[in-house]
Amino acid sequence: MPEEPNDLRDVLDAVASGALSPSAAAGRLSSGEVRYVDEFAILDLGRSPRKGVPEIVYASGKTPAQVAKICEAFLKSRDRVVVSNPSPDHRAEIERSLPGTPLREAGRSIVVGTGEPHPSGGRVAALCAGTSDLPVLEEAVAVAREMGAEVRSFHDIGVAGIHRMAEPLRDLRGFDPDTLIVAAGMEGALPTVVSALVDVPVIGLPTSTGYGLGGDGTAAILGMLQSCSPGLSVVNVDNGVGAGATAALISNRAAHFRAADKLADL
Repeated sequence: MPEEPNDLRDVLDAVASGALSPSAAAGRLSSGEVRYVDEFAILDLGRSPRKGVPEIVYASGKTPAQVAKICEAFLKSRDRVVVSNPSPDHRAEIERSLPGTPLREAGRSIVVGTGEPHPSGGRVAALCAGTSDLPVLEEAVAVAREMGAEVRSFHDIGVAGIHRMAEPLRDLRGFDPDTLIVAAGMEGALPTVVSALVDVPVIGLPTSTGYGLGGDGTAAILGMLQSCSPGLSVVNVDNGVGAGATAALISNRAAHFRAADKLADL
C-alpha cells in the first residue's frame, strides 16, 4: 500500500487528485504540519522541509508569555527554535517557562534548544562595515547556519579604511562562497564596493547605524538601492533574518547542483 501523505505538498497534491478529502487533509495538517498555540498563534511546522527556511519567532509586538508559549510548542516536535529581536523580558520569560533549556546568543536573536542543523554544503560569507553592525549581521549568520550553510565572517572592514578589505578578499577566494551578505550602516557603501569585486550574488543588509538625518538606516538602504554595481540585492533595514534566509537559499541551491555534478562525473 502507498504511504499516507504527511508532507504539506503531498497532502495538497492528494486533495487535488481526489485521493484525500479536504476534511481529512485539514486533520492531517492540524496534527502534523500545523500547531495551534492558544488563540494567538498557528505554527507552520512544515515550513522548513517545504521551503528550506525554518519558521522563526519574531518577538517584537508579542508579550513575553506569548513568545515563551510559542517556543514551548515548537520544542514539542523540534529540537530548537530561533527567536528574533527578543527583549530582556522575552528572554527572562523563556528561561522561566523552559528551565534547563539551552539558549544561544545569535546577535539580535537567540536560539532556544539543542541540536545542530544538517550541513547543506552551501557556503556563505558574511561581512560587516563596522562593529556596530555586528548584531544584525550575526542574526543573518545564525539563520544561514540554521539552514545548514557554512558561514565565514569578516568584521570591521568598512570603506573608511578600505585597505582593511585586502586580507578578507584573499580569504574569500580560498573559501569560494556561493553568496555574500554585506551589512553596513552610515551611507551603506560597502556592499557596492564588494559587489564590484566578486562574481557571486551579494545581499546588502542596511543597518540603523549612523548620525542624525538618515542615520536610522534610511541613508544606507537608499545608497544600496541606488548602487551602480550589478549583482547586488538589498533587504530591508536591520532585516538579518531575510538576508540570512536568502543567502542560504542561494547557497544551498548551488550546493545541490555541485553534488549533482559530482554524481554525474562518477
